[in-house]
Amino acid sequence: MTDLRMVLLAAVLVGAPLGVQAQPLSADAPGARKEAERLAKLPPLSPAPAGHIDRSGRTEKGHASYYAKRLANRKMADGRRMNPNSNVAASKTLPLGTVAKVTNLNTGKSETVKIQDRGPYVDGRVVDLSPKMADRLDLKEKGVVPVEVKPITLPQPNGGVKLGAGAAQASPEEVRQAVEDTKALTAPKTTETAER
Repeated sequence: MTDLRMVLLAAVLVGAPLGVQAQPLSADAPGARKEAERLAKLPPLSPAPAGHIDRSGRTEKGHASYYAKRLANRKMADGRRMNPNSNVAASKTLPLGTVAKVTNLNTGKSETVKIQDRGPYVDGRVVDLSPKMADRLDLKEKGVVPVEVKPITLPQPNGGVKLGAGAAQASPEEVRQAVEDTKALTAPKTTETAER
């Protein structure tokens, strides 16, 4: 019996076929859409603490707020400047370069955002939106509303792009655009793009 335990332990540790965790499917891999559908069926995650980057692609539920006017044009975590008229957003846990669908749970309105910054650092909040996105989601009047954040695409450490739960309901064109956006946001910066 101890030999069997050792074999199972070795298989888990080295990632043999019995391994517990599979490598994420890239966005263009066969089965990537099925994986997105599986993720969409899982219960939403609660707001996680800062410092934990979640590449799972699962839906997250919490509250959204929006950037104050004074933060316009300030440098974000990805090095770009915050444009209040863009679809930029901040997340404590999603990888920079993620494209996600944010839905206001009070109104049902949804918008697609690009995660380019870190925050909000308030308990229970999962995303901070640009003023333009806050307007479109009817967020400005209340300031903070309950939302669901469904990642469509997430950058992976190996440079690939993975589909998330939001890809399950997105059109093929939305997914294609999200993949392009994620690749553009995570591409190495050249001198020209670094100066923008």
